[in-house]
Amino acid sequence: MEDQQRKAKRSLPSSVSKRSITIAGHGSSVSLEEPFWRALKEIAVSKRIAIADLVSTVDLERQHGNLSSAIRLFVLDHYRQLARARRP
Repeated sequence: MEDQQRKAKRSLPSSVSKRSITIAGHGSSVSLEEPFWRALKEIAVSKRIAIADLVSTVDLERQHGNLSSAIRLFVLDHYRQLARARRP
């Protein structure tokens, strides 16, 4: 049974999507899972800025790690802050 589960996991399609984006005038490629792309778009819309501008800000402010990781952490932090703000 365990072998069947491992094989099933290996055959699942990846939800990671690679997209090209221009940051500070140069092209870059960012790989994120679709839920992170959707969340990033929601955040950009709520801030009334382009996704590229939001990603540029994340890129400038990141302390370590690659850009994809920095974006994931940014999205996580954004929604954590919203959750804290909604607490009574």
